[in-house]
Amino acid sequence: MAHLFLVKDIAFQAGLSTATVDRVLNGRPGVRRQTEMRVKAAIAELEKQVGADVAGRKLTIDIVMETPERFSTAVRAAFEAEVATFLPTVFRCRFHFAEVIRAAELVQLLDRIRLRGTHGIVLKAPDVPDIVAAVARLDAADIPVVTLVTDLPNSARSAYAGADNRAAGETAAYLIGRLLGTSGGKALVTLSSGRFRGEEEREIGFRRVIRAHYPSIGIIEISEGHGTDAATGTLVTAALADDPSINAVYSVGGGNRAVLAAFEVASRPVSVFVAHDLDADNRALLAERRIDFVLHHDLRTDARSAFRAIMARAIPASRTAPASFSAVEIVTPYNMPTSQ
Repeated sequence: MAHLFLVKDIAFQAGLSTATVDRVLNGRPGVRRQTEMRVKAAIAELEKQVGADVAGRKLTIDIVMETPERFSTAVRAAFEAEVATFLPTVFRCRFHFAEVIRAAELVQLLDRIRLRGTHGIVLKAPDVPDIVAAVARLDAADIPVVTLVTDLPNSARSAYAGADNRAAGETAAYLIGRLLGTSGGKALVTLSSGRFRGEEEREIGFRRVIRAHYPSIGIIEISEGHGTDAATGTLVTAALADDPSINAVYSVGGGNRAVLAAFEVASRPVSVFVAHDLDADNRALLAERRIDFVLHHDLRTDARSAFRAIMARAIPASRTAPASFSAVEIVTPYNMPTSQ
């Protein structure tokens, strides 16, 4: 495997031991395919950083997320694009993504990163006690944690980078309420998991506005589809079978192709469909007029806020601006930005 980097640098980037990396690079037996892919990904990340590797401060950070692949792909692109704007400070990003991961496994990962060393962690994780405790251990080790798009407000995290989720849910309710009007019906609210504080806040904001201003609209909630098409589709199919009055969707947690497919199989119309995030799937669905609105916030703004928060801790004299909420934009097929 050709490369220009020291084994120790590849190991640090990949989060593996130097012995494991050496076995991969020399093609020795007994190496798992997943480990080989981690080494290749680490070399690719280092290659991207060569051109930007100037004589500034180098900060290695870890981005840890439980999220569907379509969203982690968008987050990776945003962080990689934003790195160049912080020169001469050089950020080296190590990505740890899983579509579904148990809290215990996520805690183990955070503890491994803490023991190995890092300048900071960007974290999208459930708001559960074990995760909060792991964040406390990181803070005690002087490792800042920045929560991304979903917060852990009762933890020792340094900052939150993302949108005002409650306001986003209220915006979705306003759009659906205005379009359904007095004709009423029921809105299906789809969450990936109730463990995420950000999704819970969106749902709370949505319910508040519907109850206060659009009482003729009912709400049916489904959860634990984890944003994956298979699980989400099964839950939506069951909800449609149970309630013939569902005629709108507020997709908090994704899996929108599966949601639409379930409505099509049931021969049911969707009067209004509001989704979150301009990932590849939602861009295509919006362009095809299969969904009506996407509530979008700029992930590069989130990445910028995360970098600034970590710099403020690692380089106290950096004079970085404090993190603030990302603006929520209502995107239609007519104002869709050309790129993230």
